[in-house]
Amino acid sequence: MDLGFCGPGLMGAPMIRHLLGAGHSVWVWNRTRAKAQALVADGAQVVDTPRDLVARAQAVLLCVSDTQAVEDVVFGQDGLLGGDGADGDAGRMRWIVDHSSIAPAATRAYAARAAGRGIGWVDAPVSGGVPGAQAGTLAVMAGGSAADVAALEPIVRAYAARVTHMGEVGAGQMTKLCNQAIVCATVAGVAEAVGLAQAAGIDAARLPEALAGGWADSVLLRTFVPRMTETGHAPLGSLKTFQKDIDTVADAARAAGAVMPVVGAVQQLLRLGAAMGLAQADLAAFIDIVRPQARAARHAS
Repeated sequence: MDLGFCGPGLMGAPMIRHLLGAGHSVWVWNRTRAKAQALVADGAQVVDTPRDLVARAQAVLLCVSDTQAVEDVVFGQDGLLGGDGADGDAGRMRWIVDHSSIAPAATRAYAARAAGRGIGWVDAPVSGGVPGAQAGTLAVMAGGSAADVAALEPIVRAYAARVTHMGEVGAGQMTKLCNQAIVCATVAGVAEAVGLAQAAGIDAARLPEALAGGWADSVLLRTFVPRMTETGHAPLGSLKTFQKDIDTVADAARAAGAVMPVVGAVQQLLRLGAAMGLAQADLAAFIDIVRPQARAARHAS
């Protein structure tokens, strides 16, 4: 299929390479053009604005930073459905697939606007992080009509091991919020355990080995303990991303009447991290919030 892709960042770039490897034609836009240009060697073609994609692509995939970025890319002056006139001419485009993690309410509003132009919207946030994007093993939780999800699943399978249709538009984003609640709380718990081990004089780096096969064992434990005890690891993302997601979880919980005290505690922890100047630090920087001396110890080793 002829595809457009907006947002070739840490996640988007490997996803685009998988699409190209699967034989799709991919036109790419990014606010920082150099990130899009870096994919030309892999076979991608670069456009100047998102609007340039609608004449070329049957489906446009988004993987951008937040709710405002999605609105700008789709409905801004140079957006897919923006510009002059009533949301613009949709050209060849039939679907928008949003892999970003944004508010479910905003997703439903954007999808309704797109539907007015005859465009199907599938919210399809992902889990698996940069390693999953690189390996092509992401888990995708999808919201939208059954027909749209079925039509687009063969495309998404280029970089996803699993696509689960969770319901109508917005259901994918709500499922991702459930995922982020679990991930953020678990990584915070791992950081506290590492901090406790270090404070007690135990070699925290051996926690994954000691806990292997037990109830505390997990991908997150095995991923983040080395990052919290060693230097030299490539970044997986920033605490700012976790803060954005956990704030959205808290908003959704209030709207739904769900009680989430652990999410509230993690939200305050992330706000403390931002106040400490750690917003742009790697996700493993939870350890630097709960045990500030850990950073100095890692760099001294």
